This record gives sequence, C-alpha cells and structure tokens, in this order.
Amino acid sequence: MQWPKSTSTKAKGLLLLAVFLVALCSSRIGAQQPASDFSKEPARATRDWVRDGVVYEIFPRAFSAQGTFNGITARIDDLKDLGVNILWLMPIHPIGRERKKGTIGSPYAVRNYYGINPDYGTKEDFKKLISEAHRRGMKVIIDIVANHTSWDSVMMKWPEFYEHDANGHITYPHDWSDVAELNYNNLKLRRYMTDMLKYWIREFELDGFRCDVAEEVPTDFWENARTELEQLKPDIVMLAEGHKAELLVKAFDFDYSWPLHSALTKALQGLGSASDLRTEWDKEYSAWPRGALHLRFSDNHDERRALARFGEPAALAASALMFTLDGVPLLYNGMEVGDTTESGAPALFEKLPVFWPIAERRPEFPRFYQQMIALRRSSNALRRGSVQWLRNSDKSRVLSYIRRTADEEVLVAINFSNQPFVGSVATAAGSNFVEVTPNVRPPLPPDAPAPPPAAKKQAVALPSLSLDAWGYRIFRRAAK
Repeated sequence: MQWPKSTSTKAKGLLLLAVFLVALCSSRIGAQQPASDFSKEPARATRDWVRDGVVYEIFPRAFSAQGTFNGITARIDDLKDLGVNILWLMPIHPIGRERKKGTIGSPYAVRNYYGINPDYGTKEDFKKLISEAHRRGMKVIIDIVANHTSWDSVMMKWPEFYEHDANGHITYPHDWSDVAELNYNNLKLRRYMTDMLKYWIREFELDGFRCDVAEEVPTDFWENARTELEQLKPDIVMLAEGHKAELLVKAFDFDYSWPLHSALTKALQGLGSASDLRTEWDKEYSAWPRGALHLRFSDNHDERRALARFGEPAALAASALMFTLDGVPLLYNGMEVGDTTESGAPALFEKLPVFWPIAERRPEFPRFYQQMIALRRSSNALRRGSVQWLRNSDKSRVLSYIRRTADEEVLVAINFSNQPFVGSVATAAGSNFVEVTPNVRPPLPPDAPAPPPAAKKQAVALPSLSLDAWGYRIFRRAAK
C-alpha cells in the first residue's frame, strides 16, 4: 500500500488498525455463513449413454484366474450379453511395496500413475481390451486415486507434493497407513495430476474416470481438470466416489449414494425401516443440484458382499431397488452369478478370484440380472422417469413407488422383511398395469437339475398387493 506524503505516522497506524479490524470481522462473518445451497443450481449436463448406463466394476486381479487384462477380454462377450455398457476397472497401476498391506498390497496404493501393473499385462493388452469393448458399444473407465500415493511412489522425489505433520514428516489420510496424502495447495502437483489424466485419455482413448475419495480432493481441481479433459475428448464421464453436492455442479456426472446404501443395509438387516430409504432419498433430492445423478449400488469392493450381508432372496430385493430407482445401477465383479468372494480389506490385498462356476448353484442370479437389465433398457421410465412415492399399508416393511415419463409408468413394490406382505398400495384400481417382474424361479434344491422355464402368471389386482418375504413386484403400463 502507498501512502500520500502528507500522511502522519499516527494516521497510518489508525488506518492499518481499521483495515485489520474490517478484515477480522469479515473473516468471522464468512466463517458463520452457511454452506452453499447447491439445490438451486442445475447439475452439469450428462451424456445419454451415462443416464442409460449400467456400470460393471471389475477388479482385474480377481475377475479371472489369470488376473490379467486378457482374462477380462476373454469374457467381454459375457459382459455384453449381460447388458452392461460401462466397464470400470479398479486401479491398473503398479502397486507400492513400502508399508504395503497383505501379500500383494492395495491397488489403491499407486506407485506410478503413468504405469501399468505388470501383473495385469502390457499397454498393448490394455489397448486391446479397450478396443474390443468399444467394438461392442461399451465404454471403459479406470480408477484414479488422486488423494494419495504409495510410500515408494515415483512422486516422492517431490516431497512438497505431500502433506506434512507438525514435525515435517509426510502424513497419511485417516488410518490408511499404507499410503501418503497429497497436497493440492501445491500448484505443480495440480499440473502433474491434470497432465496425467490427459495422458490416459489421449494415449488409450479411455471414456473417463472413477475418482477415488473425490470429496477429499479440492473441487476446483476436478473442475479445472474436467475442462482440460473435455478439450481432448468431450464425450467422457467422471464418477465421484463421494457424496458431496458441489461435485455435481461442474466436475462430475454422478456420485455415490452412500446414505441410501447405509439405509438399505439397515433395513435388510432388521436395524431400520423401509421408510428410511425414502427419507434418505428425499434428503438427497432436496439438497443436491437439480437433475443430479447418483450411482445406485448394493455391493462393491469396499463392502462385504451383498449376498453375505443379506442372504440370497434379500440380495435380489436390494438389486431390484437399485435397478428400478432413479440413477445409474452398479454390478460388481461376479455379483451376477451370486459369487461371494470377498474383495474388501483384508481381501483387497490378496488374490481371491471370482468363482464363476457358482452360477450352476445359483441360476436365479444370472436370470435376474439379465432380465432386469433388459427391462431397464426397454423402459424409458426406469432410465429417465421421475420418482413418485406411493403409500402402502405397511411402510415400515414395504417400499412402493412409480417411475413416470410422459408415455409410461412403472410401479415397483419391494418387501424389506422376512415376513410375507398382504395389503394394498395407493394406486387406482383397474389401472391397466401388466406385471413385468423378472421370472427368476425359486432357488434350486441341492444337486437338482434346473427346472424347465415356466411363465410367471400372477393376477394384477392393484391396489391389492401380495409380496413374498423379501419379495418384489414390478408393473408397467402406458401413461394416459
């Protein structure tokens, strides 16, 4: 600041004091301001292929016996036949050895963002996988771990790229002792990470990224990176592992609906009510940007397998919700055959391949997912429709709602309890609904051959409704 020559020392002191007090008051006022209300803003525009999508999460180490890119490519027609169209590969980079956990270490402890894990194959193998997926109309995204690296990362030659404690030592986030936390106050780090993201789009023709711990990386980093990425390839997708409204304004296409997942787990384990799911949905809808999109899931690599947490019938009930609610549904690595192989810690640090032959013992699982994905693909209401919650005669156990577009309505009712439900749902009688519930048929008894297919014939007598324990029913009609 420059002072006029005539200004006295005392006057200068008073002026400086006034400036300091104004700044202090302003900072206190700013600290007391409530968080921004992002519900008044529109969510960023999202491509049709994302809104119409089904995401399939792949753990390359576990997906095949080989644990390679080629092992995924060999089964790519199975994925195409299943109906998924967005393949998300968990981190494909070299894994750190220093302070590693388990036998192999976590794929989320990345040693070199520009490298490929040699256990998975070569760059050419990866490019072939992407090419074969694209040839079948599928998109490929990879996991980017932007919050932290391994302790032996190639980036350790720039210690200023990392967070430090009061003693000057590099720190780690949470209790994740196998990784070191990056410091996004450093502009050179931001440039490094943005250039790295651009490298994967440019060199491999990837279709986007799933961004690990996205809400703990500054939002403005993601926003700026997205702008630069779209200059290379406008038609990309970015999925945030996080639940933070501001991420969906400019940076990300969709995020994780973690609170809804938690409510689902509690309801199916008898620790909560079916109505809690609606409560969490309402909270999300009212606080997030208009038109915001969310990843809907009942299983992923961070959780105990849904089949282990809920049991067979309830696991399918959970998926019936996630595939008929608004948003983009997720299938995880063998889920479609009823595989129970764990992937979360400590299994995350070992090699535990999916046991694909289990489909012989659980044929209702592949039937369910193939039919459910086909139903979703055929229904504009399930992919794009609004959600209207419907009253029913036992809201503590049963969730009921309609997905609606101008030309179609789909009514869904799901029983989240182990007792049958006989009651009603608040919709007009004689409403011309046709039942389209996937015909999975009962689980096989031990060692029994598969029964012949049988048409599902249940009377549609809405508003009266019956549901088996953990049962779900789906009805469809043309809108009036």
